[in-house]
Amino acid sequence: MEIAIKLSQFLLSLSILIILHELGHFIPAKLFKTRVEKFYLFFDIKYSLLKKKIGETEYGIGWLPLGGYVKISGMIDESMDKEQMALPPQPWEFRSKPAWQRLIIMLGGVTVNFILAFIIYIGMTFFYGEQYIANSELKDGIWVSNPVVEKAGLKTGDRIVAIDGVKAERFYELNEKILLSKEIEILRDGKSEKIHFPVNFIDQLLGGKRVSIIELRVPFVVVGVQDDSQNNEVKPKDIITSFNGKAITYADEVLAAVDTLKGKTVAAIVKRDNKEIPVNIKVNDSAKLGITYAARIPLDNLEKLGLYKISKEEFGFFESFPVGINKGFDQLSSYGKQLKAIFNPNTGAYKGVGGFAAIFNIFPKTWSWEAFWSITALLSIMLGVMNLLPIPALDGGHVLFLLYEMISGKKPSDKFLENAQMVGFVLLIALLLFANGNDIYKAIVGK
Repeated sequence: MEIAIKLSQFLLSLSILIILHELGHFIPAKLFKTRVEKFYLFFDIKYSLLKKKIGETEYGIGWLPLGGYVKISGMIDESMDKEQMALPPQPWEFRSKPAWQRLIIMLGGVTVNFILAFIIYIGMTFFYGEQYIANSELKDGIWVSNPVVEKAGLKTGDRIVAIDGVKAERFYELNEKILLSKEIEILRDGKSEKIHFPVNFIDQLLGGKRVSIIELRVPFVVVGVQDDSQNNEVKPKDIITSFNGKAITYADEVLAAVDTLKGKTVAAIVKRDNKEIPVNIKVNDSAKLGITYAARIPLDNLEKLGLYKISKEEFGFFESFPVGINKGFDQLSSYGKQLKAIFNPNTGAYKGVGGFAAIFNIFPKTWSWEAFWSITALLSIMLGVMNLLPIPALDGGHVLFLLYEMISGKKPSDKFLENAQMVGFVLLIALLLFANGNDIYKAIVGK
């Protein structure tokens, strides 16, 4: 059932993005009286799942959910229709239109992607508002459980002050900003320090067993106890408040103490039904408790426990516009930084590039409209930026040649455009193989 929910969200999001992107090409093409022969959701290699011709355009759904397309008459695209291009240009064809009209047609898809993302962010701001933990609420600092991050310089208890000179405002923004940062200012034991991660930090992170950077410090809330752990005094939902004679606030404090208590039975106190109950907890010879705890706890529950104050903001309709637009620009800027890191071989970020399986796994196992629209907005920005890359076969490649034509007054020959299209197609196939190959590799090695 979980897979069906994830798949439904994935296909719905993909379908929305593809249809609207292609409409971005279709509408200006029709406005400029350019013939559109096909409008397809997904690819119809050899056959279609559904098709119907209305006027001069065939609308349909293909069987291969790797994208979609509009086939515009007189345009050198993935169809490589050389027979049509060998005939004399016709008034209704793309190649017969002025360069500025062709440019608008080609930019239509990415324009719609960006507009869609901003509309979603505005809508989410209005309907859901914002709920977050202010960075200032982390009085006892962050939790660092990843050895790679510890080696890079961050430690549990550090308080993040600023990232690349910008004050750290909200906890949920910190991981992404730290990942792409050059300098992190922290407070450690009351003293200000600056940390600089190595250039290949992302590569190191991807090579480790965990990919988390920093986490919220949470209490040790028991989820379950292994039968062979000899810790039957501990029950699910218990909260450890004292361990080995020391008051405990956070789970990381228990885990840190366990390493020095191999093979010992430790006196502890748990909070159960608002009562403090003494228990004995056995630490095995491998420094394991045999007790699982909740690594993530709902924000409302953390507030009830008195650990953090949850900030909540609601926005009116008109107030939502500037807030949503700012969110869109922040995501656009962040994705630009990610691409920059990916194209820099020294960072090793390219190893984290994922394909369709990676996108599929972003969606939650339970249906959430808030999560769905947030992911769809992000994917819309990604689709827009990727399509703007100056690679032949992508919108950005066509735009590049059109700008050359408008500036120089010389139109590239059809033969040149055909060859460029083939080169671009090969590059795209290579990129797809690499990205999806990364997915397969991660599935095999379990990362």
